Order: sequence, then C-alpha cells, then structure tokens
Amino acid sequence: MARPYSLDLRVRVIAAVDGGQSCRSVAEAFDLSSSCVVKWTQRVRATGSFAPGKTGGHRRPLLADQRDFILSRLTAEPHLTLERLRAELAERGVTISHGALWNFVHRQGLSFKKKRSANRARSAGCRPPPDALEEVPNPD
Repeated sequence: MARPYSLDLRVRVIAAVDGGQSCRSVAEAFDLSSSCVVKWTQRVRATGSFAPGKTGGHRRPLLADQRDFILSRLTAEPHLTLERLRAELAERGVTISHGALWNFVHRQGLSFKKKRSANRARSAGCRPPPDALEEVPNPD
C-alpha cells in the first residue's frame, strides 16, 4: 500500500493555497493532482490538521458476541461440522459465511487436521495387482 505524502509537502501546498493561488496552479507547481490539493484544503478547513487521515483499519470480528456459545458447542461436541455450527448460529439469528466461521474457529486455535487412520482402506493405486495375489504354480 502506498504511503501518504509527507507532512512538510502538505504544509507547503496548503500555505500556497491560503496565499491566494488556485488549487490547480498549486497542483501543477507541486506535481500533484488538483483533486488531491482540493481534498487537503478541505481537510485542513474541516479539522484544522495537516496530517493524513487514518488508512485501513481493524474490523471487529463478526462472531465476537457469539464466542462463548461457539466454544461451548465445540467443547460439548468436538466433531461438530462448520456447516452444522453455521446452521445453529442461523437459528440464533446470526447469519455468517462458511469462510468467516472457519476464520473465527482458526483464530481461536480450535481447527485441526484429522490424522490418517492406519485401519483405513487404501486407495486402488496402492493395492497390488489382482494377479499378484494368486498362487503361481511351481514349475517342478
């Protein structure tokens, strides 16, 4: 993301506009867009500050109010699927996407990968060919 222009440049630009020059002529002199100069001027008049406004920000998690409910449900039923949990939240009046719910659960440290079971059947690619299992007659 681009950084804001320096405070020094902002002060010089606003001083030139306050000195009586037009925003367009100041923009040309400082190699800026005229809309940039206009916005800076409006900001100084509205707030009295030359500093740039806040960029970006932090969004409050959508499920912060439901944290206790989600944690208690996952403690009571550890193999609860996200879709089932999402349906239960919908019953409580909370509409959320699958991805947002996954992000919340992951941030809480509750997501995990299932371990492969040693007793699980292997895929067909791992099995020996059927003719290899048959007994081969002894040529003697």
